[in-house]
Amino acid sequence: MKLAELEKEMAKKQVRPAYLLLGAEPLLRDEAIKRIREAVLEPSSADFNLDRLHGESASAAALEDSLRALPVMAARRLVILTEPEHTRGAASKALTEALAREVALCADWEGTVLVVVASKADRRSRWVKAFQGPAASVECEPPKAGKALLPFIESEASRQDIVLEKGAAQILAERLGPQLMLIRQELAKVRLFAGDGEPVTRDHVMASAQDVAEKSIWDLTDAIGAGRTADAISQLGDLLGAGAAGPAILGALAGHFRRLARVREGQPVQVPPFIKRKLESQAKRYSLLGLRHCLEAIHGADLALKGAGHLSPEVALESLVLDLTQ
Repeated sequence: MKLAELEKEMAKKQVRPAYLLLGAEPLLRDEAIKRIREAVLEPSSADFNLDRLHGESASAAALEDSLRALPVMAARRLVILTEPEHTRGAASKALTEALAREVALCADWEGTVLVVVASKADRRSRWVKAFQGPAASVECEPPKAGKALLPFIESEASRQDIVLEKGAAQILAERLGPQLMLIRQELAKVRLFAGDGEPVTRDHVMASAQDVAEKSIWDLTDAIGAGRTADAISQLGDLLGAGAAGPAILGALAGHFRRLARVREGQPVQVPPFIKRKLESQAKRYSLLGLRHCLEAIHGADLALKGAGHLSPEVALESLVLDLTQ
């Protein structure tokens, strides 16, 4: 199902026993978790009825114990398991096998709701296939650029009570590309620019929303992809000094590393041939696990830019660039 379908079910309090949030887009995963948590947990007892497990450290026994625990002063409890395939080997296999067994029996659970979050997984895996009625899999892949972005932009505009006049959504999609968090932020900004309650026109978007064409940060991604740390830090400083917004830079880096991951896996990417050659060259520097760590680091920087932790946006981006060039 799509996020919009999940939101409709949550609004009706139609809570399923288990959900798989599968895809590389953090915003979609975070929104899905938020909706499920609001529907499942009671505010007064949420701290007692939320278990968080991570595939890097969780065992099969820990998962089974958590799923069998009873709610405390509430009707339901929530178990969130993140990246069950984070590691490889016997421990990971035991965890995913236990996950497949448990989800297959989820119709019999009483008082427990399981959410599994995975940025990537083999959809042919037994544990992934287990998420079918009454369980569900929620698609969290980022939309492609162009027209594929329009449903998200229109939905997000509606959520923010913004009326987009004809053509405004298309301009926003062209300027920002598939950077959902940045689109959300730019919609909020253009709403203020147009005036509260006023429709947003193409001219408003042209005047307010920044143009984040990827060519503007190619020098940065080239330096990172080649492992030239000093050059990458210098390019980042130039971008920030020229007024580029942190979320825009971060969104472009996220898109770049998602493409590197697809190239590394041998998947097609819709880019001009000369860019594809650059991506193929850069992807050779990273293992698949290394690219996963890079995407996790980008997600961590995104949280820092939203105020989590104590780092300033500039320092958070510098730290990220250092991580990505290692």
